[in-house]
Amino acid sequence: MNKFGLLSIAMVLVNVIYFFATRGPNVNLTTTIYILGFLSLLGIIFALISKRWTYGVLGVLTNGLILVFTFFLIIGNGIAGISIVHF
Repeated sequence: MNKFGLLSIAMVLVNVIYFFATRGPNVNLTTTIYILGFLSLLGIIFALISKRWTYGVLGVLTNGLILVFTFFLIIGNGIAGISIVHF
């Protein structure tokens, strides 16, 4: 068993659990975007440093899919007129 490969798959599970746990009309979408993006990038890093090829491909694809979903959330915020960056 490769611990980095399993951590990569675990990041996908944590992202999915976090997304469904924090859904609703009163969710802070900016914080959700930051957490989903960070955990997804961390999962991709774990997948890239794993020794097993299957864990690497599966981890990069699934975490990349979550990263694309996070990008769509950012686009949705832009269309809705909600600013992510606060100065």
